[in-house]
Amino acid sequence: MTVATYVLIALILLVLILVKKSLVIISQSETKIIERLGKYHATLRPGINIIIPFIDKAKSVVAYRSGRYFYTTDIDLREQVYDFDKQNVITKDNVQTQINALLYFQIVDPFKAVYEINNLPNAIEKLTQTTLRNIIGELELDETLTSRDTINTKLRAVLDDATNKWGIKVNRVELQDITPPESVLQAMEKQMQAERNKRATILTSEGQKAAAILQSEGQKTARINQAEADRQTKILEAEGEAQARIRKAEAEAIAIDKITEAVGKSTNPANYLLAQKYIAMMQEVASGPATKTVYLPFEASNMMGSIGGIKDLFKSE
Repeated sequence: MTVATYVLIALILLVLILVKKSLVIISQSETKIIERLGKYHATLRPGINIIIPFIDKAKSVVAYRSGRYFYTTDIDLREQVYDFDKQNVITKDNVQTQINALLYFQIVDPFKAVYEINNLPNAIEKLTQTTLRNIIGELELDETLTSRDTINTKLRAVLDDATNKWGIKVNRVELQDITPPESVLQAMEKQMQAERNKRATILTSEGQKAAAILQSEGQKTARINQAEADRQTKILEAEGEAQARIRKAEAEAIAIDKITEAVGKSTNPANYLLAQKYIAMMQEVASGPATKTVYLPFEASNMMGSIGGIKDLFKSE
């Protein structure tokens, strides 16, 4: 091979290298910052981009992935999540606890993310830690454990405002884990147990109270119903006795009328009835033991006269 052939091959290789260096392919949702002679030149878009080799150079930035920091020229524009290690914070009531936070953010301005802050991931982590300490320091332990949504909202608002000049949009902040000291956990367990016992006692007493009320109301209703039944019974008995007396009186009236028709106007029918009752009484006395002594009143002579009248009446018939 001649020298010209070697020169031609060298030129072809140089051209290929220049072409390769000139063409930069950017993946979707990524970008690169290009500096020309140390000065910002352009922000590359997804697809094929042409640069000047050895004059234009991609800016290196610090990235965070899988728990480690590394340098790269690719800037990821997708939403990213940072899982920070647990950190100690002190609440308003001086209780030291450990909190682990998750931060979801997205780079919206690559220029600011590269030139406005050095080591962006580390800056976000430190800002999150200090902001979290400030927010937790304003809350007591009970509020910290029960107000996660409030803490997340406050933390996101502060971080979003602080990172705006870095070209960062903080979308969400989540408290992944809150771990109080062991002594506090034991005290909380005892408190919860006491609260459960208290609720159980209250529910039991309320149940007994309700049962007693229902029982007394049942007894009251039963007594009222019994009294009403007794009243109705007495009313019915009284009405029955009244009806019986009325029927008896009507029967006696009818009997008197019959007797009056039988004995005529000359004899008093009342004496006839009295004589009948007197005879019945004497029969009852005579049917008893022989040791009885019977005293007849003085007025019995009139009664005997009536009986004689009845005898005369039957003889005349």
